[in-house]
Amino acid sequence: MSHASASQASTVAVLGAGALGAAMATRLGETGHDVRLWNRTEDRARAAAEQATGVRAVGSVGDAVVGATVVITVLRDGDAVSAVMADAVTLLGDDAVWVQASTVGPQSAGALAGLAREHGVDYLDAPVSGSTVPARQGRLVWLVAGPEDVLARARPALDDLGSSVLHVGSGVEGSAVKLAVNAWMAASTVAMSDVLALCDALGIDHATFVRVLEAGPLAMPYELQKVALMDQASYAPGFAVQLALKDLDLASTAATPSPLLQAVRDRLHATAAAGHDQDDLAAVDYLRKPPPAGRPAPDDALGS
Repeated sequence: MSHASASQASTVAVLGAGALGAAMATRLGETGHDVRLWNRTEDRARAAAEQATGVRAVGSVGDAVVGATVVITVLRDGDAVSAVMADAVTLLGDDAVWVQASTVGPQSAGALAGLAREHGVDYLDAPVSGSTVPARQGRLVWLVAGPEDVLARARPALDDLGSSVLHVGSGVEGSAVKLAVNAWMAASTVAMSDVLALCDALGIDHATFVRVLEAGPLAMPYELQKVALMDQASYAPGFAVQLALKDLDLASTAATPSPLLQAVRDRLHATAAAGHDQDDLAAVDYLRKPPPAGRPAPDDALGS
């Protein structure tokens, strides 16, 4: 995948300097785009910009979006996106494309699309599959719904962030697919932890288990990476437990959770209650493996 040429480079506003937003901004700056990064807490945007090339932290949403050709919202939930864009949408130029990349669920995505239509702004419902490391590597998978001509105008920025740009519909299908993908991710991570516990009971070395999976069609790279994180009790967030729980809760508004997905939700709730709400999904394994020496046990962490 080639980086943006001078003719393709765009002025991109990234609204939200959390882990994913900061990684997106950094990647876009590296690939030749002029990036303006805004966050409600300005210090967070400034810290990310100081470590990046081609990224400028700005103090107001207006400073970010005025003159931008692509505006990417990467915020926690639909309420946050709505609050930020209620006024900002009036400042977007005629040639701007609003790329709504936050995971908000189809209902909120539809309301945000309506806000864009009300103000004559071109809108893409475009969450991503992937977290901070794929974003930095330009290997996100975009799940995009919206008009094809609007997508074409945003492609230079999306291509530099993603290995795939999948056009999945014309409405808010991107947000629907994202909930299904994240439900699969959470369920498979809980399943991996439980199977590692079974390996322990059977006396199976985890490296042997991984080697067998890698030899056939059952290998799932994402979960194979989780084995090492679980064994090391290394839970630095790629995708945090609290975000996975939020997405399962969003999914539950569309369909009553199956017994399996309810069990996954219960596991995430227990993991969050043990003090791991901001840790990576691998933390669902916290009960199986004691923490390394020097690291507090869950009860200690909960009481601190």
